[in-house]
Amino acid sequence: MSGKSGLIIEPRGRHHDKAPFSCGVESLDVYLRRHASQDVKRRISRVFVARYPDNPMRIVGYYTLSSLSIDLSASPENTARKLPKHPLFAALIGRLAVDASAQHQGIGKMLLCNAIKRTLAVSNDIGIYAMVVDAINQDATSFYMRYGFSRLSDSSNRLLLPLKCL
Repeated sequence: MSGKSGLIIEPRGRHHDKAPFSCGVESLDVYLRRHASQDVKRRISRVFVARYPDNPMRIVGYYTLSSLSIDLSASPENTARKLPKHPLFAALIGRLAVDASAQHQGIGKMLLCNAIKRTLAVSNDIGIYAMVVDAINQDATSFYMRYGFSRLSDSSNRLLLPLKCL
């Protein structure tokens, strides 16, 4: 899947060189290097990487998608009263990171748009109420909130984007 800038976003493969990836958040770097392939093999999550066409091995960004059920009973009352009392299904963006050399070029936005597009496509076949992310820090929270995510509760770093909003 190509973006406007020629950026290619595709499932992570063995040919992708994960070693040089560094986004400035150690846990995100370590995940890509040590755990991503195992999560994919065990069907825990899917990992999608961004690369440029002229360098098919170099990862400039990545995100993960998996599923989860969420209990919205603790959410603000105006949201909770409109929804069923049972847990709802959602797509979880478990991680989203851009290599330090490629930050501030819109790659994070392109990765997020790609994740949303993939989720919307799947939601035509199975029920998915929302996209969910657990923001790793305040910068991440601000990033997601710029694109319509809102806090699940005042004290939570979990953010939600109902698919009906898209």
